[in-house]
Amino acid sequence: MTVTGDPATGQRAVPPRGAVPREFTWDLESVFPTDETWEHAFRDADARLAEMDGYRGTLGDAPEQLLGAMALRDDLYRAVDRVFVYANLRFSEDAGNDHYAALSDRAGGLRARFGAAVSWVDTELLAISNERIETFFQEEPRLEPYRHAVRRVQDQRAHVRSTEVEELLAQVSNPLDTYETIHTTLEDGDLPFGNIQDEQGVTVPLSQGNVEQYLQSRDRRVRRETWDTAADAYLGFADTFAATLSGGVKRDVFRAQARGYGSALEASLAPDAIPTEVFHNLIATVWKNLPTWHRYFRIRRHLLGLETLHPADLTAPLATEAPRVPFDEGVELILESLQPLGEEYVGITRQGIADRWVDRAPNLGKGGGAFSFGTHGVHPFISMNWRDDLESVSTLTHELGHSLHTYYATRSRPMAYWPYSMFLAETASNMHQALMGRHLLGQDQDENWLLTIVEERMSNYLRYFFTMPILARFELDCHQRVERGEALTAGSMSETLVGFYREAYGGEVELDEARTGITWARFSHLYTPFYVFQYATGISAAAALAEMVPSEGEPAVQRYLDLLRAASDGYPIDLLREAGIDMRSPEPVQRAFNILEGYVERLEGAVTKMI
Repeated sequence: MTVTGDPATGQRAVPPRGAVPREFTWDLESVFPTDETWEHAFRDADARLAEMDGYRGTLGDAPEQLLGAMALRDDLYRAVDRVFVYANLRFSEDAGNDHYAALSDRAGGLRARFGAAVSWVDTELLAISNERIETFFQEEPRLEPYRHAVRRVQDQRAHVRSTEVEELLAQVSNPLDTYETIHTTLEDGDLPFGNIQDEQGVTVPLSQGNVEQYLQSRDRRVRRETWDTAADAYLGFADTFAATLSGGVKRDVFRAQARGYGSALEASLAPDAIPTEVFHNLIATVWKNLPTWHRYFRIRRHLLGLETLHPADLTAPLATEAPRVPFDEGVELILESLQPLGEEYVGITRQGIADRWVDRAPNLGKGGGAFSFGTHGVHPFISMNWRDDLESVSTLTHELGHSLHTYYATRSRPMAYWPYSMFLAETASNMHQALMGRHLLGQDQDENWLLTIVEERMSNYLRYFFTMPILARFELDCHQRVERGEALTAGSMSETLVGFYREAYGGEVELDEARTGITWARFSHLYTPFYVFQYATGISAAAALAEMVPSEGEPAVQRYLDLLRAASDGYPIDLLREAGIDMRSPEPVQRAFNILEGYVERLEGAVTKMI
């Protein structure tokens, strides 16, 4: 592997946003050339919301009226979402930028006003008999693309409120969603991480942009100091983070109760017709397979030559000299791994990189994680921090999976089916990582590179098949406590999470209770109710699909691409079944654990060679 580095990652200190070279940033100018252009679009979209009133009270009159209302709603949604995407991506560049914080807040308000302006549509749809709706579809073929959108409303009949209540629920969505904004602002903008001593003893300021770099240091002192210092930063604001997360959970419970659901879990899954058993099956299957993780922790300890394993050691590199992978070379690895999905798919991915979909350099105020974000009418965007290693390649291909899903979905279905279900989103992203793993493990590599590849696979599974299920169980406990009328405090949440980690570690990893307990504060994912468990269901479905593509060839590829194109035009469980996966059964989850066990066996082979 090439050992030259990417200039974007060659700095020890994380630079301010203005110092990042343009070629390492995304091209948000393709959405709006200037902030002034955004301002005009914002005002135009805001002014147009009143157009929906022209259809109020007429949806049952004729199929043309229903079609006109659905098409106008799509058009307004597209305009509003474009404004929202630009403002939020600008804010994500630097959470300390007051100007873009204001734009993001205003865009959230516009979204809430849009929701209020169209809130009466579902209520009015339910006033039309199913027989008359079917007649409309027969008389007006242009309504056909909206068939499932109408069905979704009909299926939720028991939980759609009166027009006045629906409008009120839409209006309060913006203030109720402020909890996540507070968390992001505190975590990425205001949280003082402090300093650490790097491998050469140089004092380095820690930030979201470099914490992962030092957690993967070969120097155990540096890893441990980074882990402790970062955790202590969150502990210093534990009560604030707790109040914020508590507010988010109470918001979820309020919304569930306002719509007459039995629980926040049910309310989160019902719109996509996902049985709650899917959630519980996932947790049960993961807990049943915890011995596989305990086995992995023992092997990792042996490979690192340690007497005890600390959480900071879970990110330590296993290979003695892990190859460096510059950005361009990493992109080529990704493109090679995606070849089974066809030349068109690979070509779109290649062009996306060339068109600057990716914002890849760390800077002050930018989050330490990664995400993909987009909407109709613009290409998708990716935020990440590239570090010239295989982990960065894995992160990029994961986010490209989301981005290609967005690309196909927004070009294949009306705005009514945007966004696609989160249940499907994590399937597409993990599909990319599964294909990359198969590609790299199928090559002839030296032992050091092979160990790096297996470690990347294990790192991916550790996050999505260990950490996320633990957080999912924690999330369920938080919501159930609020539903029972109990309080959520920093202490009670940390105590609960420590208990789950104690079970999951099985005595194989040291338990620093205070610092492990505050892990809940580090995941903004918890502000999207019952999202985190879908990483594990996604990796399970992806593992199965990644096996089907090479074994079945073109039919399996077409089923997968149809899954991407469908967006939310169909319930996710049904769409996955059409692609060949039954997520109502715990079998796909268990199959993924079998693949994980194969990786563990490879590592055991490495330990045997060391003895």
